[in-house]
Order: sequence, then structure tokens, then C-alpha cells
Amino acid sequence: MEKKEQIYEGKAKKVFGTENPELFIVSYKDDATAFNGIKKGTIVGKGVINNRMSNLLMQHLEKAGVPTHYVEELNDRETVVKKVDIVPLEVIIRNIAAGSFSKNYGVEEGVVFENPTIEFSYKNDDLGDPLINDYHAIALKLATPEEIETIKKYSFIVNDQMKAFWKECGVTLVDFKLEFGKLSDGTIVLADEISPDTCRLWDSETGEKLDKDRFRRDLGNVEDAYEEVMKRLTDHI
Repeated sequence: MEKKEQIYEGKAKKVFGTENPELFIVSYKDDATAFNGIKKGTIVGKGVINNRMSNLLMQHLEKAGVPTHYVEELNDRETVVKKVDIVPLEVIIRNIAAGSFSKNYGVEEGVVFENPTIEFSYKNDDLGDPLINDYHAIALKLATPEEIETIKKYSFIVNDQMKAFWKECGVTLVDFKLEFGKLSDGTIVLADEISPDTCRLWDSETGEKLDKDRFRRDLGNVEDAYEEVMKRLTDHI
């Protein structure tokens, strides 16, 4: 697979075209951002870990019936993915109160929900990715009612699968963000990544944070946390 012109560069990844118009190459960076890009830094080795972890988890989810954009891992930092048009909705599933949920609703961090919650935010940096509901998404023509239902269904399957998987690794899945895209035929698939950048992962026994919150909150040992969670994943697989 030959890497051609750069199509896009985001906060954590670059996307390149290939000789096949339906396939892209994603290259993961070590750049780290938080608070809509206000805080910036580098987490050494992050790109390698996020690339590998995303690919392993997406293959696991494919077997559970969730279609993804994953095609083939090329090397430590680069993966071939299907070309998708990203649905401009960020999907947040929460199992435990943390982060913005605790801040916005006055709920103590660590409170376990009886049932997972789902939130949508409008993927728009200029507007600060505001929270929206289904009706807003439909009014803004971000997705059809049918697409939203499909996204919800897949998101809860991802949650069930990931909670069980991480539990076996001694890790609690607190919450996570997903993005979905549409293939050329309109099929909805899971896209973007699944990593310590996009998930809150706590050690099941100690509650130690093993994710990007260590960077956001200046907790230190960021690289060690990413390496630890990757080690647990690969040991389990």
C-alpha cells in the first residue's frame, strides 16, 4: 500500500491518500491536546500505543458485530482504513461519573450509574463541541433518525464488549468517546480510535488513572500509564 498526498491533519493523527480511492492510511502522532486544544504537549510513544490498541480492539469489536473502518496495520504508527465521511457527532458513553459529567451536574467523581448514559456532542471545534440531543442532530442534518439509532445500538454493544474486556485486564472502563463514519454506500461504521486518549481507564483495585487524564490534570507518569494499560491489553490477548 503506497502512501500518497496528505488529506488531513488533526490533533492526534494524519491521514493520507492511497492508490485506492476507498482506502486511506492513518498515521498516529505523539502530540497531545486537551480542553479543545488549549493545552498542548507530547506523550512519547503515544502514537504507537494508540495505533496498536485501536487496531486490536476494533478487530475484537468486529467479531462482536460492530463494523469498523479498520483494514490492516502497516507498522507501529500507520494503519490502512476504509474511507469514511465522519458523522459530526461525538458519542460519549458513561458508566461512572467523571470529568465534565461530574463538573456539569454536581455528581461526585466515582459514582457508578445503574445504567450507562449516552451523550452526543456536535463535532465542531469553533463552537466548542456543544452537547446536543437527537432532535438537534436531526434538525442540523448531522444524521438521520435511522443513522442515530444505528449509532446508539453499536455504541452500547461497544460498551458491553469493552467493559467485559477491560475488566479481565484489571481495568475499569469509566467512560469513552466514539466517532462513526459512513462508507460510500452509506453504511455506518465505527471510525477514529479507541485508546487512552478517548477512554477513561482506572485500575480496578487502586482507582489509579491510566489514561489521558494524567496529562489533562498534570498528574505525571503519563507515558507509564499508557504503557501499563497497553501491557495489560497485550498480556490478555
